Amino acid sequence: MTNFVALHNQQHQALRIDTGLVESLGASNNMVPVVLSEFLRLVVHYPIVFTKNSETGNFLTVALLGFENGENLFWNNEQWQSIYTPLNIMRQPFFIGQDNGQPLICIDTNSSALTTDQGEAIFDSAGNETDFLHRIKARLAELLEGETRTQDFIKTLLSLNLIMPMALDISFANTQQLRVQGLYTINEEHMAQLDANQLLALQQQGYLQPIYTMLASLGQIYALIQKKNERLAHA
Repeated sequence: MTNFVALHNQQHQALRIDTGLVESLGASNNMVPVVLSEFLRLVVHYPIVFTKNSETGNFLTVALLGFENGENLFWNNEQWQSIYTPLNIMRQPFFIGQDNGQPLICIDTNSSALTTDQGEAIFDSAGNETDFLHRIKARLAELLEGETRTQDFIKTLLSLNLIMPMALDISFANTQQLRVQGLYTINEEHMAQLDANQLLALQQQGYLQPIYTMLASLGQIYALIQKKNERLAHA
């Protein structure tokens, strides 16, 4: 169970982060929220799709890691098997909170990645921020800015009716059949019907590239199926 508290240079001065355990915190995630600035790094490995927040019903962009709940096909032999690991994994166990409407860095004091005898120090002996914490803050800043831009991107796509449900019916090598529901992607038919002014507006907003990156990333579903087949073969 998580326990988020505001990061404090005195209360948490002795804490260290075992960076070897950070990626394991996403070992049972079958998808992870991502932001626009990551898309070109993500497309090398991951299908990038939309899903809906189960609490709010709002759309968000995610990297698909597996086809079933609790299944991360990139987690194998106690390691994350990819060149790039999404920001929402690598920033753990740190989170962005709010204090009177202002962003606040929080830490999950129950995280298994926390130690006091090894790993990266968060603060030095004088209570100053370490280079490690500066890198974490940069990741959190990218996520904070990225979430706003990504939501603006989604609102624009919705206004143009460019988001559609995905039909994902998969047959695995062991004859297992699976229908994956709750995912959405770009409506290519509606994209083709946009006029020159609408396309120009998308380009000026910087949205054409992430649109085409999302579409290109769907080819990674086949690589994900292959990962699943390999896992089934060794089960």
